[in-house]
Amino acid sequence: MPLLNSLATPYAEALLQVSESRKETDTVAEQVRDLLGIWNDSAQLRQAMASPVLEPAAKKAALAGLFEGQLTDSLQNLLKLLADRQRIAMLDSVLLRFLELYRQLRDITLAKVTSATPLSDDQQAELNKKVQAIAGSKAVEFDLQVDPALIGGFVVSLDSRVIDASLAGQVRRLGLDLAKV
Repeated sequence: MPLLNSLATPYAEALLQVSESRKETDTVAEQVRDLLGIWNDSAQLRQAMASPVLEPAAKKAALAGLFEGQLTDSLQNLLKLLADRQRIAMLDSVLLRFLELYRQLRDITLAKVTSATPLSDDQQAELNKKVQAIAGSKAVEFDLQVDPALIGGFVVSLDSRVIDASLAGQVRRLGLDLAKV
């Protein structure tokens, strides 16, 4: 997906630059996460915005009606710009790239955590300390998922590093060790 990333990066960088100049980057990042959730959860919205039948003006009006008063001006302007340039279908790529740039700017590590059961607040706090120490960053942002196939424990992915503390992983490693004997 390098082509899509190269198309998304200028928009994401522009949003970051504008939000930094307005000192609203943290607010925009939170709104971007919420907007990304809405975008991913609504197939109808994605289909409507990708439709070649709808004119850019109609897409802008629909987006303004949906998000008026809920998003900062800089994020609203990004939506209008993407609609004008008929690039609104790649909104998720732009938003994800913005979040990557935001995390780099704030020295935040993204940890993808898959656990057998949902983690409690105490477990998340303890895991946060450990992941922060391993990553050496100021803060950690979690992308939490549940996968009962892990049987117990969790798997943490930090960039190219994977920490497998799951029961399924332990069983797999034990089987590999036994196969060597």
